[in-house]
Amino acid sequence: MRRLFPVTDETAAPDSGGMPGEDGRGGAGREWSLAELAAAYAYPRAGSGGPVPWLRANMVSTLDGAAQHDGRSQPISSATDMRIFGTLRALADVVVVGAQTVRQEGYRPARARAEFAETREAAGQGPAPAIAVVSASLDLDFSLPLFTSPLVPTLILTGASAAPDRLAAAEKAGARVVTAGDGIGVDPARAVQALAGLGHTRLLTEGGPRLLGQLVAAGVLDELCLTVSPMLTAGDAQRIAGGPAVAVPQSFRLLSVLEEDGFLFTRYGRS
Repeated sequence: MRRLFPVTDETAAPDSGGMPGEDGRGGAGREWSLAELAAAYAYPRAGSGGPVPWLRANMVSTLDGAAQHDGRSQPISSATDMRIFGTLRALADVVVVGAQTVRQEGYRPARARAEFAETREAAGQGPAPAIAVVSASLDLDFSLPLFTSPLVPTLILTGASAAPDRLAAAEKAGARVVTAGDGIGVDPARAVQALAGLGHTRLLTEGGPRLLGQLVAAGVLDELCLTVSPMLTAGDAQRIAGGPAVAVPQSFRLLSVLEEDGFLFTRYGRS
């Protein structure tokens, strides 16, 4: 993995074995360690007023803009993309995901990673991030491991008008229901604040496109980690963000770019 563009000292991975080499791997032909990836993708440090919510998204897209192939993101991903995926999860307090993505991708509970145990403990985090599912209808299979056997209880973000029988089913399965909207749906800004109220300020969303579009439209997205996959799929697959267009395009600035085997691993922050 090699760094193509300069990044700041705060976002650069530590130079523990020389600058990443021309072979696309760190140092003298070596792969970047998980610790180096964690340093490169570290959340911003808390200011004097204490931690504030920081919402980052992690998505993958083909060269022609497809966020999925046959309804799933795995076919357009890579082994290194999955290492970064796991690293971003290990840094987060909570992973926010849409109900449709839970159904399509077969979401399971986040697992504890021994490689990150000390880092998470030092940051005051539990052994693994919670999964927070955004769902208006609560049309979810509560018999899945995501709800019955997570390391930390799964959260469900929903509106105040959610069906009582579905709320009862969710709570019976062991999920913690968090109200983040006055009607049926979820208000993105209220969802961020509700999670922060539970102590979750390092937020990560993995989509899907509909949820990311809602977060973009609400102006609550702080950072986008986008993997550009060197593939072309054509077809009518979704983009990484869907829904109505925003009135004025939002500007983000490039923080860093890494490359391996033609995949670009980019980070953009709110301007």
